[in-house]
Amino acid sequence: MKRTPINELLKSTDLGKEINVKGWVRTKRGNKSVAFINLNDGSIIHGIQIVADLTNFDENLMKLITTGSCISVNGTLVQSQGQGQAVEIQATHIEVYGSADAELYPLQKKGHTLEFLREIAHLRPRTNTFGAVLRIRHAMAFAIHKYFNDHGFYYIHTPIITGSDAEGAGAMFRVTTLDPINPPKNDKGEVNYEEDFFGKETNLTVSGQLEGELAALALSKIYTFGPTFRAENSNTARHLAEFWMIEPEVAFNDLVDNMDLAEDFLKYLIQYALEHCNDDLEFLTKMYDNELLSRLRFVVENHFERLTYTEAVEILKTTDHKFEFPVDWGADLQSEHERYLVEKHFKRPVILTHYPKEIKAFYMKQSEDGKTVKAMDVLFPGIGEIIGGSQREEDYEKLHTRILEMGIHEKDLWWYLETRKYGTCPHAGFGLGFERLILFVTGMGNIRDVIPFPRTPKNAEF
Repeated sequence: MKRTPINELLKSTDLGKEINVKGWVRTKRGNKSVAFINLNDGSIIHGIQIVADLTNFDENLMKLITTGSCISVNGTLVQSQGQGQAVEIQATHIEVYGSADAELYPLQKKGHTLEFLREIAHLRPRTNTFGAVLRIRHAMAFAIHKYFNDHGFYYIHTPIITGSDAEGAGAMFRVTTLDPINPPKNDKGEVNYEEDFFGKETNLTVSGQLEGELAALALSKIYTFGPTFRAENSNTARHLAEFWMIEPEVAFNDLVDNMDLAEDFLKYLIQYALEHCNDDLEFLTKMYDNELLSRLRFVVENHFERLTYTEAVEILKTTDHKFEFPVDWGADLQSEHERYLVEKHFKRPVILTHYPKEIKAFYMKQSEDGKTVKAMDVLFPGIGEIIGGSQREEDYEKLHTRILEMGIHEKDLWWYLETRKYGTCPHAGFGLGFERLILFVTGMGNIRDVIPFPRTPKNAEF
């Protein structure tokens, strides 16, 4: 008999039908006559109740059915006699695929902390919390592809191994096949990367943006969605060494177009979550963040406030609010500053533009004032910056000068510069950290809890 997913069964009105369901046991209770088994298969946060008349089942078989065990059940779909769901299954046959020792199974008891669950990342998807997070993560990934496809974008796969540093930060993971103990040396006693696999020094990418720009300058509207890596020793609730980035690039767009795209994109994603992830969002609201649903609706229903970095600094310097970090023009804004603007001052999402060029990347278009660049950051309640982007510098001389000013090796970016020689045009784009989006949508407090297997300093176990 073909398996029917639990999410379909819970909506079914086909009472009396013989069905098969498979999944993992959440709980088993009962008495000498009957057992009530709550079964979940991951298709929905809710389980379905299996009712087993013990006179029809072997006692030794029933002993194997414990929390965490995996079973297959044949039975009849009937109207539920209890509360909480409309249907249940009267079991006629049960097969145990895999038992779980009740004394050893780590999820036997309820109330585990999120910190503990990170230590058993191989099992935590079976919990309600991480099942909900992973289903929402899937829904958001699907919505991202749907949005861009429906808006005429092309999906570009940019390289994971790269010979350039898109951010100019230098915090990259090296990729090499050279002997780590005795690497080949050149005449200067330096490591000779010409003998490496790629014939040069290479790293894991920090961004697909630069390669994405190349495609946008041919296809007009593209996006990337892939893994990126930062070798920063940041042990915080907002940082990962491996994470996923969504990066659209659009030829002929300016800064205003870029802001319009970012706002429309974010509102679409959050509305999609509200429409398609209701059960999981209600669970997370109840268990972790009672303001989650209202905060999601808040973003969808409000126009994003737009102002310059300079205007924001003036607001922050004149408020009576006390900040841990000082506010001065030319300094990067901290999360506390960003959240004040969103949550206290404007009470809506904010887009800041025209940052000082000294604190932004080399590729951002320089403003007419000579001091700022046409950058933009989208700030959200509870999280601060969720998107960073800019209009890109299309002028060859200005871009070349900026690369030299920042001490970036021109030889690593000759191909990027060359696009400004042959048919250059205005263009713009941004980056959305996927895990930061999932943090916002789920209301979870730590970024390690919104990715299946977090990679952080000293942690690559699973």
